[in-house]
Formats: sequence, structure tokens, C-alpha cells
Amino acid sequence: MINHIKAILWKQLKDSLKNKTVLIQFLMFPVMTIIMENSISIPDMSEHFFANLFAIMYVGMAPLTSIASIISEEKEKNTLRVLQMSNVKSFEYLIGNAVYILFICMLGSLVIGLSGGYIGQELLYFMLVMLVGHTISIVVGATIGVISKNQMMATSITVPVMMIFSFLPMLSNFNDSIRNVAKYIFSEQLYLVLNNIKQIEITTESGIILGINFLIIIIAFIINYKKVFSNS
Repeated sequence: MINHIKAILWKQLKDSLKNKTVLIQFLMFPVMTIIMENSISIPDMSEHFFANLFAIMYVGMAPLTSIASIISEEKEKNTLRVLQMSNVKSFEYLIGNAVYILFICMLGSLVIGLSGGYIGQELLYFMLVMLVGHTISIVVGATIGVISKNQMMATSITVPVMMIFSFLPMLSNFNDSIRNVAKYIFSEQLYLVLNNIKQIEITTESGIILGINFLIIIIAFIINYKKVFSNS
């Protein structure tokens, strides 16, 4: 099992260096954070403003779109069948992809955190929040990849989902009606946690919403995973 996962990790690393679309997903928000944090200063701007904003957009976009694209492409090219004929289990393939994407995203998150001025304990808390966010986002993306017959279908599903997770937290800063809707998605709750990083306090409401989000996403993934791969 470990050898299979390592092989998948190495394969995806090489594929990502060739796939500019996936590579840009990993690099875009860390680079934007560096640029914005060092070039723009707004009076009364909250601490870590750009880092927190781009961090949540990174969570809602990079892991979700990357794993959905990878899995749907492999399904479209029938690579999964080839792997299964080589005694690679579907769950080994999914774990290999998830670990690879999580590792790359956490490196990008570290760049965002350091660029935003996070140090010491605050940086650790920041990375823990990002770990939770990336994990949830990866499961969402994996679910989309699993149910999609090809990359075109995956893209059509991924784009609106990505827009909701990435941009609602930003828009909620400017509109109370949007805030009332956005509070029910995990990315908004993680954004609220980041904005109170010094207290690292998770309210009961935030805990319940995050828990329900995670439970729904996990159930959706398990149901679709069994449905699709049991027939592979």
C-alpha cells in the first residue's frame, strides 16, 4: 500500500510540473499575498488583512479544483482501470492524490502566513486552520472528481462551488445579507477564526457549522465513492 501511494505521489508531482493549470492554482494566491502585503497599505486596515483574505480564497480554490481536475482526467483517460489492473486500489489512489495536494497546499499556506506577518504561535494556529480548510476542500474536490464523467463535467461543477467557497467570505465583509448566508459554509467560519487568531477562539456556532459541513461532505464522498468505484 505504501509503495503504491508513493508511486502515485511521484506521478502526480511530475504531472503537475507539466500541467500549467494545476500549477497556477498552487502558486497564484501565495504570490498575490506577497505582492499585496508588500505594496498596499490602507489606513485602519486590520492586521493580516490580505493574508487572511487570500488564505481563504486559496482554501476554497486550489485543493478543490486540483483534485477534481486530476481525478476526472484520470477517469476520462481510463487510467484508473490501468491502475486497478496493476493491483492499485481506488482508495490508495485517492489517498496518494490527497496527500500530495495537501502537502503542496500547506507549503503555499506557509508562504501566505509568513508574507502576512504571522510568526511563532500565531503562525502555528494559522497553519492548523489552513490544514482543516484544505482537508475539507480536498474531500469536496474528490467528490466532484468521482461523480464527474470527464474534465468538462468536473469544471462545470467545480466553478460555481469554488466561487461560493472562495468569494462569499470576502463579499460578506461588505454585505449583511451575504454574511447571513455565508456563515453556513466552512470557509466563512474559518475566515472568522483567522480574523480572531490572537484568541484562537471557536464559538459554539462555528463549531457546529464546521462539524455539519464536514459531516455532509464526508457522507457525500463516501456514498459517491462506493457507487462509482464499486462499478469500476
